[in-house]
Amino acid sequence: MNIHAFKLVLRWRIWYNWFHSVVRDGKAGNALITKKNIDNGKGFDWGKASEDYAKFRDIYPEEFYQRIIDLGLCVKGQEVLDLGTGTGVLPRNLHRYGAHFVGADVAANQIAWARRLSAEAGMDIEYVIASAEDVSFPEKRFDVVTACQCFVYFDKQIVLPKIHEMLKDDGHFCILWLAWLPDESEIAGASEELVLKYNPAWTGKGMRRYTLEVPEWANELFDVEYAGTFDVNIRFTRESWHGRMVACRGIGASSLSEAEIAAFKREHMEYLNGQPESFDILHFGSILNLRKKP
Repeated sequence: MNIHAFKLVLRWRIWYNWFHSVVRDGKAGNALITKKNIDNGKGFDWGKASEDYAKFRDIYPEEFYQRIIDLGLCVKGQEVLDLGTGTGVLPRNLHRYGAHFVGADVAANQIAWARRLSAEAGMDIEYVIASAEDVSFPEKRFDVVTACQCFVYFDKQIVLPKIHEMLKDDGHFCILWLAWLPDESEIAGASEELVLKYNPAWTGKGMRRYTLEVPEWANELFDVEYAGTFDVNIRFTRESWHGRMVACRGIGASSLSEAEIAAFKREHMEYLNGQPESFDILHFGSILNLRKKP
């Protein structure tokens, strides 16, 4: 079989697996998440925002991914589990470095989009519908477990021992975060105020830089191998920033009505139409790389 025929067979197999997994898992059944300390206990469902999430949340710059690779994570020969994978942003963007990824997310719609986008790109990435608390794999299967923008939603008492068990000896658990700084961007700050106008319960506002300290919960199961923060500018157009805001927890994933979301969209675009066609939004990022203790 020549290389062209091989690629065609591979692409067909990926599409076949994606189609049948969607039929098997279904496109509905997304999980409502409720946390007392998040949005004042108001429930949210990332599956509701999946289409906008797929279009507008794949925003991390190359520098972000390079920092992960420079730590020796998610590279060729490694088995990686990405918890809270969403639409598979992390696995899809790191796939080229050669690791084998499994992505897990509680929202069926998120996983359906992850499978679709991976199949369209010819990436053979495995996805499962499961919360971080319910995910189940054999002991010592993974070299790396990642959690990007989602660790805050996990029940640490359940998830941390599970991650420790699934990691190989000396395996790594990497927690990643990247968020805009509203006090240092007029556009980000104004967009946040509009989110709060329609959803006053939203607690995702007011991000500021912080010092990444060794968490107490890591002491028994993990050693801190690296803890670092950084600033990075991300370029947006009016359309892409609007989509990014609609796909945030306070709007697209919230329990707002369709009419309320439509009203936010109209007002937000009216504001953005008075801004430049493209602009930078300053973001603050952090990486906590933990090594499994024996």
